[in-house]
Order: sequence, then structure tokens, then C-alpha cells
Amino acid sequence: MQPANIVSSSTATSTVTPRIGDFDLAGMVESAQSSHTFGGFFDFLGSVWTVYTVMAFIVCIIFLVMYVVASIKYKLYSDLFTQTLRDQEELYDQTYRGAAKSDRLADVLKHSASDNPNDWKLAIIEADVILDTILKKKGYAGGSLGERLKSISPHQLSTLNDAWEAHKVRNNIAHAGSDFVLTKRMAEETISRYQRVFSEFGEL
Repeated sequence: MQPANIVSSSTATSTVTPRIGDFDLAGMVESAQSSHTFGGFFDFLGSVWTVYTVMAFIVCIIFLVMYVVASIKYKLYSDLFTQTLRDQEELYDQTYRGAAKSDRLADVLKHSASDNPNDWKLAIIEADVILDTILKKKGYAGGSLGERLKSISPHQLSTLNDAWEAHKVRNNIAHAGSDFVLTKRMAEETISRYQRVFSEFGEL
């Protein structure tokens, strides 16, 4: 009876062993498949990142080109506006050179009373030309109105600050052009500053 048991035990052992071997083989296959899956996923991420990098580079180049073109156009527009402003100032000076003071000031006030913001700007430009003409006539040195104002001390002109503040508005109009927002209140205040300066010089 004992040999039969031994055979039976041996047979049982022989039967279990292939199952263990089969289980290990399946694990190896599953591990390989899992490794292949993760490798493919990282390859996909790498491809996406490469495409993103290329696209980002192209977009940056496009924006850079657009910025350069816009800067060039803005510079040309700014130069054109500045030249137009100078032409207007020169034309106004030629038109009213030698004219009565009341006529020149009346033209300034007419433009400042308009409902058109462009007329307000023109009024300030005209007033600035008048101020420059007055300083030239008074003999103040300088190649521009700004330089002439620098040569004046507050003791010589009590409304010097008014002159500076008004002239700054004129410069904002000249440099910013249509981008400069001039309100009705600001225009009236600026013209009032010019008038106070004119009055101190006895030009009203």
C-alpha cells in the first residue's frame, strides 16, 4: 500500500510543476507587454513635445516679424504726424505773422470752443506758436520753445509753470498724435494757462 501512495504523490507533484512554469511564463509576457506599453506612451509624449516646440518657435517668429513691421509703421506714422504738425505751425506762423494780437488769440479761442477734439489740439498748437513768437520777440535765447523756457527763471516770469505745463500738453499732442486723448476740460485748462502767460507779457 505504501508504494501506491508514493506513486500517487509523485504524480501529483509532477502535475503541479508545469502549472508553476506556465504561470511564470505568463508573468514574463505580461511584464514585456507592460514595458512595451509604457515605452510607447513616452514615445508619444516625446513626439507631442517636439511638435509643440516647433509650433511655439514658428509662432514666436511670426509675432516677432509682426512686432518689427508694426514698429516700423508706427515710426513712419509718428514722423509723418510730427512733420504735419510742424507744417501746420509754420503755416499758422506765416499766416498770422504781423497780424493783430487779438486776431491771433481769437483764432485760438475759436478752435478751443469747437466740439471737435482735433480743433482743441489745433488751438493748443496755435497758442504754443504764439508763445514761441513772444519769447523770440522778448529776446530769450534757444533753438526751440523748450530751450527758451529753460532760459527763464521764475523771478522773471511768475507764470513760468503755466507755460511749461501748457507746452507739455502740446508736446504730448505732437508725440502721441491720435493716441493722445485730449479732453475738453484739459484743453480749456491748457488754453487758460497760455492766456495767463500772454497776459503777463502784455500780449492780450
